[in-house]
Amino acid sequence: MGLFSKEGTFKVLLFGFVLGVLFWGGFNTAMEATNQESFCISCHEMEENVYQEYTETIHYSNRTGVRATCPDCHVPKEWIHKIIRKIKASNELYHKMLGTIDTPEKFDAKRLQLATNEWKRMLGTDSRECRNCHDFDSMDFDKQESRSADRHEEAIDNDWTCIQCHKGIAHNLPEGYDPADDSPGGEEESE
Repeated sequence: MGLFSKEGTFKVLLFGFVLGVLFWGGFNTAMEATNQESFCISCHEMEENVYQEYTETIHYSNRTGVRATCPDCHVPKEWIHKIIRKIKASNELYHKMLGTIDTPEKFDAKRLQLATNEWKRMLGTDSRECRNCHDFDSMDFDKQESRSADRHEEAIDNDWTCIQCHKGIAHNLPEGYDPADDSPGGEEESE
């Protein structure tokens, strides 16, 4: 009845299976726990700054009652993209420990850089998280105001992505941001 017997092999496989299930369950539980708005605003840097701004936007409160939370906009839904984002976000934990943005003054001083990094990420993913709720194919341009419909049709024709026109939709634009620097086809929209 050694390790290499049928019974020993079964025990090793069973132990490995149970260990794998426990690891995977723990990993997924931790993953989902960090994908909650309550986790995002558990850091006072987020709760006191960008979260307060967000509560004043249409993504927080609107006529339909549909709310986009922090993870809806900042964490991909697809597993592999989510893992990549979580790994990159570990840098945020490092800066949390350093106190890089632990006061409103420090946050404001870094705000343009932080926003630019996020806009670059969203541009690189073709505004993937925006498109979980907003998709050109699902838009009824006849029900939009003419200016919005015209701009959305222009975006389709020019292969623009959401973040190119909609910076400042869920958070205040940082001081020093100039929409002329990167806006496709003109001024920025904020709604």
